[in-house]
Amino acid sequence: KRERASSNICSNEALCALTAAVYMAAMGPEGLKEAAQRCLSNAHYLQEGLEKAGFKRVHGQSFFHEFVTEHPCSKELLHQLDEAGILGGLLLDDERILWCATEKNTRAQMDEVIRIAAAVSDGFQQGGDKK
Repeated sequence: KRERASSNICSNEALCALTAAVYMAAMGPEGLKEAAQRCLSNAHYLQEGLEKAGFKRVHGQSFFHEFVTEHPCSKELLHQLDEAGILGGLLLDDERILWCATEKNTRAQMDEVIRIAAAVSDGFQQGGDKK
């Protein structure tokens, strides 16, 4: 059967659905609500810190756990985060990054991202284009 198979999407969809069902059952209604509230709180905490560091939010509408920032040294920030062993956001183009914060992120982790972002932004402002 493997030789004739053209796709395994059905088994992948079932696995994703099973994983989600197990997670929801284990968390329960109150656990899911708490996780969602922490996602929202963490994302807004990270966004506000990045904003103070000079990485301006691109879109003004409400967001849950993903948002986009813009800064001329976005590529440099992601490079510096990588050097520090931190998985940063997704680079959308030379100046924009898509960020995500979930219930799994700690304040200490987000503070470190913000600290590095502030250092990169300050270096950019003091020394010009550091890309």
